[in-house]
Amino acid sequence: MARAHRFRSGVPGRRAVVIGAGSFGTAVAVLLARAGLRTTLHARGAERVGELSARRENQAYLPGVELPGQLRIERAGSPLGRADLVLLGVPSQGLDEVISGLPAAGLGAGAALVSLAKGLVPPDGVAPTAVLSQRFGAHRVACIGGPAHAEEMVQAGAALVAASADEELAQALAGVFNRAGVVCEISNDPTGVELAGAAKNVAALASGATVAQGLNAAGAAAGHIFAEVWRLAALQGGRPESFIGLAGTGDLVATALAPRSRNRRAGELLAQGVPAEQIPLHIGQAVEALRSVPLLASALARAEVPAPVTAGLSGLISGELPLDEWVALVRTTAPPPARWRRGAGPFRRLAARWRARRAPSRPAHEPRAAATAVEEHGQLAIRDRRRARRAPGQP
Repeated sequence: MARAHRFRSGVPGRRAVVIGAGSFGTAVAVLLARAGLRTTLHARGAERVGELSARRENQAYLPGVELPGQLRIERAGSPLGRADLVLLGVPSQGLDEVISGLPAAGLGAGAALVSLAKGLVPPDGVAPTAVLSQRFGAHRVACIGGPAHAEEMVQAGAALVAASADEELAQALAGVFNRAGVVCEISNDPTGVELAGAAKNVAALASGATVAQGLNAAGAAAGHIFAEVWRLAALQGGRPESFIGLAGTGDLVATALAPRSRNRRAGELLAQGVPAEQIPLHIGQAVEALRSVPLLASALARAEVPAPVTAGLSGLISGELPLDEWVALVRTTAPPPARWRRGAGPFRRLAARWRARRAPSRPAHEPRAAATAVEEHGQLAIRDRRRARRAPGQP
């Protein structure tokens, strides 16, 4: 079947446009240029474009990193021309407006679209790739996740995840980042990867808001958030691997340990009594998690997923829940029990295989037992063949 996107890794002359000259958007543009793509970075305002072009450095968001000479800088809204790859590096609350303007900017019918945001699109708290897929088709949409501190990424590397429903697109993206010196895993679970990224930002904020009350409370806050968002992801088809792996726990550890983590620092400022609307002024940049928490809380409520800790964190941000009540909520909340699912464990599968091998040696007077074993063996064989045909990375 023909693919609607024309982006292919390793093809000379591929063109990429990165919309958004924040820290991560700038870092990604640098990597794409290093990988050999003809890359353009779109920045907001003529003054900003002139500064980046003259200094060849993004002093506001990525100081100390030289912009490659082949990296072009243009004003946001400039024509996309013949771009094969368009990467959206804007905060998620402004993503819908940018997406709406893509056709007018000349987005080609074969251009692949990649979300770099780790948040949710208002007003309904939808994952960015869901919005993009609805408008342009899932086969040409992808996202990037994983621990990717911008400055370290361009200087020492990172561990990214390229996720798309289209395996060819995920592999092409991974190939570009690999050529730039960055390890990149592929996934066919963009929903899980995006919700894991949103969860890690919110969990980092929650732990920052709680850590002064104790490390156990901070750990519980992050754990509750992750579990609540995972239940939402599962309802939308997300897989646990995305939360356990690089896009989830790996990214959470990087965010929690980063000396200049905006989300953790925002939580600390909340705990100190700084109003949420003033926190970006203290930090100097937008804080994705402050906007994601209310959206997540609403999405969880609509999906009827029990999420007392996320709802409580939303109340803390809005000023409706005092800090001591927030901490008490974290310390006393007991999540739903984790239970083994019958028939899902590896030991039960091994036992079934063993019974199937012994089926031919059963006495003739046990036809029912033999038939049961043969049926189990056939089911296991069918399952194995199905798994062999599945795309890499699918359980």
